[in-house]
Amino acid sequence: MSEKLPYTQNRELSWLRFNDRVLEEAMDATVPLLERLKFVEIFTSNLDEFFMIRVGSLLDFSHVNPNDIDPKSGMTPKEQLSAIYRAVRPLYAKRERCFFDITNQLKIHGIFCLTYQSLRSDEIKFVKQYFKQSIAPILSPQIVDSHHPFPHLQNKVLHVAARLKYKGKETFGCVPIPSALPDVLYLPGSGVRFIPIGEIVMEYLEQLFPGYTCMERVQLCLTRNADITTDDDASDLYGDFREKMQKVLGKRKRLAPVRLELSNVISPELEQYLRAKMSLEHHQVYISRAPMKLKFAYELAGKLSEARRSILSYPPFTPQTPGCIPPQEKMLRLVQHDDLLLSYPYESMNPFLQMLKEAANDPSVISIKITIYRLATKAKLVDYLCAAAENGKDVTVLIELRARFDEQNNIDWSERLEEAGCTILYGFQDYKVHSKVCLITRREHGAIRYLTQIGTGNYNEKTAAIYTDLSLLTADQGIGRDANEFFKNMMIGNLNGTYDHLLVAPVCLKSTLLDLIDREMQKGAEGRIVLKLNSVTDLDLIQKLRDASCAGVQITMIVRGICCILPGIPGETENLKIVSIVGRYLEHSRIYCFGSGSQETMYIASADFMTRNTERRVEVACPIYSPQIREKIHHILDMCLRDNIRSRQLMPDGSYSHVSEDSAPLDCQQQLMADAMEASVPADAKKSLWQRLKEAFSGQ
Repeated sequence: MSEKLPYTQNRELSWLRFNDRVLEEAMDATVPLLERLKFVEIFTSNLDEFFMIRVGSLLDFSHVNPNDIDPKSGMTPKEQLSAIYRAVRPLYAKRERCFFDITNQLKIHGIFCLTYQSLRSDEIKFVKQYFKQSIAPILSPQIVDSHHPFPHLQNKVLHVAARLKYKGKETFGCVPIPSALPDVLYLPGSGVRFIPIGEIVMEYLEQLFPGYTCMERVQLCLTRNADITTDDDASDLYGDFREKMQKVLGKRKRLAPVRLELSNVISPELEQYLRAKMSLEHHQVYISRAPMKLKFAYELAGKLSEARRSILSYPPFTPQTPGCIPPQEKMLRLVQHDDLLLSYPYESMNPFLQMLKEAANDPSVISIKITIYRLATKAKLVDYLCAAAENGKDVTVLIELRARFDEQNNIDWSERLEEAGCTILYGFQDYKVHSKVCLITRREHGAIRYLTQIGTGNYNEKTAAIYTDLSLLTADQGIGRDANEFFKNMMIGNLNGTYDHLLVAPVCLKSTLLDLIDREMQKGAEGRIVLKLNSVTDLDLIQKLRDASCAGVQITMIVRGICCILPGIPGETENLKIVSIVGRYLEHSRIYCFGSGSQETMYIASADFMTRNTERRVEVACPIYSPQIREKIHHILDMCLRDNIRSRQLMPDGSYSHVSEDSAPLDCQQQLMADAMEASVPADAKKSLWQRLKEAFSGQ
């Protein structure tokens, strides 16, 4: 191991600590039980993606550049992998304890996650019939012998495997459980009783291999490397990038294994056989007695009475419409007069969608241009863009087909948009387009006018209800001209454009951030920096923040996930404080603040402080000029920094600790929900009846 910087930590281990924070929410007795179960599922899906992407890429790197040293930890790829495998194993044990603790408590409320052995006699009869009629007919059991090669195990597909014996000879049998089957079977009768499908297949395995004796059985799930890239040798073979991405998605299904999960301990012989077939080491095998698939956590609330659901789930919350938007007000007209900031999920995405809908039908609108990274599977936004194109507007959509795990969804949407007459762009070969910009161009009295939307999150109507993000709607013509220049540059493949207001990566975002930090360093102890981010890994920015801390600048950071800079290191980062918030909603907004008072510079952005964002993606940060909107953003930051329930403070050793509870308990997300509900009431409606009567009479 080489020397590391004293104020940094390894990216992957930092991420694992963050995911452990997610599991802490699942263990928190103050969180409703069904929400705790969802946190176990979130932890599980997070870990799946971590192995597919981060572990997969490190394994590749260990073969290509085995001696490369990570400057943040001083470790080679192989040393990083060893540290990851060591750190993950206790997380599996913690997940298992957490799952069974939750499901045991759910029994009190009539919700039972069952094993086959715990079924009642009438339920066994029902399950047996269901297996015979609905499961067995679509299964494809296979043995392995000289005429039947070892099957290709697809990524994250549950299988039931067994050691079998037939006429004195041993063989291996395998049954993939197809996606056409549900993950669990709900049983008839009172209460909510269900059993995972894998448990049923395990029980009736002999029926799938008639004549064979089952000596040993296990459910297994293989995780494959999914870190595909598109700059391979085939990059010039396909004229259409969309067609190329279809080929790449097929390739993902066959990439190398990185992890094997088993439902129970198996014999050394069977484990060695499986590892040999999958080219895995023992430390890449994990036991998961809790179900490997937990999507059913999101179904259970829908099977309960309203009274029971209210006990076991978060109180329902509907994103609010700000009270400053009068009923039936035209959004196009409103934004022309005042900037508007929507704070998701506390406030609804509908005002922006309404503005887009109006633009699709407004005779004064000439064009709509938008960048798309992720969309929901059902999207009103696409309907409005298609309607605009069909109404003769010039609609340009820059859609990123390489949004990881959303590639097929984006391919499907791009085809629909193209059919409606939209101009479709796919961005750049070596740079993902991750910016969130929408530009509406109107002709008013012979003059061109711009309305611009710039956000921190995707145009995804589903995640806008569960991710915290900011969306600025502005008629500032300087920002509009920059946005127009941005789209012109995207159309001609120019990454080196110049802008007066917007910060655009990979050209000027990082350099400007470094300059802004330098500006605060010149103020010494009077310097102030406040940042809200998802991840911090960019070494140049990390080193500059360390220098600022040494210069006396007071730096406060709210970093949800990966954070490779460590606070409180003597002589290095003593003036740096970092907190992380994990709660009901996924913290996703990015905010940069430099300075204080009237001299403060504030941006909202699509970019984290990660090298991939600052150097290898097209990102946009937008300045906030409106005093009212700056005040609103400061309130959000203040709530996050005052949170002493869901917030944890990052410590110098990389661990997280509960923040001080000297003040009254405050959950920032709960408070911002309450604030949004209060702000949704129009100012007139907040006045008392007496005030309104007095005003009415005084006006006569």
